[in-house]
Amino acid sequence: MVFALPGLWVLAVVAAELLSPRGTQLVQLLAAAPALACAGTGRRQCVLLAGVCALLALVPLGSAGRLDTTARLGTCCAVVAVVGLAHLLTGGRRRLLRELERAREIAAAAQRTLLRPLPPRLGGMTLAGGHLSVSEGALVGGDLYEALATPHGVRVVMGDVRGHGLGAIGTVAAVLGSFREAAHDEPELPGVLRRLERALQRQLGERALGEEFVTVLLLEVGPDGLVKALNCGHPWPYRLSRTPGRRMRATAVGRGDPLPPLGLFPLPGRLPVVRLTRLAPGDALVLHTDGAEDARDARGEFFPLARVLADAAPVAPVVPAAVVERVRTALLRHTGGRLSDDMALMVLRRDRCRLPGPAPRPGALTPGHRWDGPLESPPRRLEDTAPL
Repeated sequence: MVFALPGLWVLAVVAAELLSPRGTQLVQLLAAAPALACAGTGRRQCVLLAGVCALLALVPLGSAGRLDTTARLGTCCAVVAVVGLAHLLTGGRRRLLRELERAREIAAAAQRTLLRPLPPRLGGMTLAGGHLSVSEGALVGGDLYEALATPHGVRVVMGDVRGHGLGAIGTVAAVLGSFREAAHDEPELPGVLRRLERALQRQLGERALGEEFVTVLLLEVGPDGLVKALNCGHPWPYRLSRTPGRRMRATAVGRGDPLPPLGLFPLPGRLPVVRLTRLAPGDALVLHTDGAEDARDARGEFFPLARVLADAAPVAPVVPAAVVERVRTALLRHTGGRLSDDMALMVLRRDRCRLPGPAPRPGALTPGHRWDGPLESPPRRLEDTAPL
């Protein structure tokens, strides 16, 4: 590629010089060849190409070869001057590109540390998450999510900071850092939420931001599949479950009006925990931010998240990573790649059930026994599908 376009240019100029009528001089056009070469690279090949062009400028070619020796000397000097200047400028540009690439690597590592990848399995669940940021080149925006295995069950947070892009990263870091500590320390979900509120208030006070807020959905999935929730202004999740025909359906779950987002008003004295649903083995829960449901296409139509979720998991068992990828692809196709808000998605599938009970007899399968077989045919006694 270094010699492709400049080489063709040199051949064209030499051919035109040889075939031109008497008195026509085109040798001055050779000065453009080294400039074209150095525009793409500052390597030594450019200097070699410039030397070839300078020699060709001095060689008399065609019927007009001997007409103007001064013009040929001037062209030779011009070629040398152009390649020298272009080589210096391109060398500086290459150094800047290396520094920019290094800065991008550092920023990507910092963002992955902040919104770190979810483990594929956690506390008897298979999970996957994904994120799309409005800011070009940013891996983290105003959305946040995390899942942790704690002594109290698998605890999950999904949140959305007011605004989007790189400006919301500080608030995301404060909320996630507080959750990662409180999820292990606090025995109940209300205690976790109050820790998040205190961390957010400190963050807002340090930055003197009085109108920033965060929507938060806190979940706790117990060993028996019971899902408890505290919701502060966040969209309720979807449940993916099997129909009698063994196809999957997406059903919105959530009861009552959520609390106000964190940062707008102080939390009330009593925080009622909602018993959201109970996941049977093989069922999945899909958490998302409003950037998914509020995304619009060119005609102003909203993104059909529930329909896409049902299509993304046509048959059991649900594959969380595949659901995340298909929703991400469908969202980009729906919006034409022009997002108006950050989007985050998390899918959690319950793989097995652990219920308290007496120790099983050798070879017997009781409700307290672990089932590690295929999800397509779990024992009937382990499918706890009773409504809450």
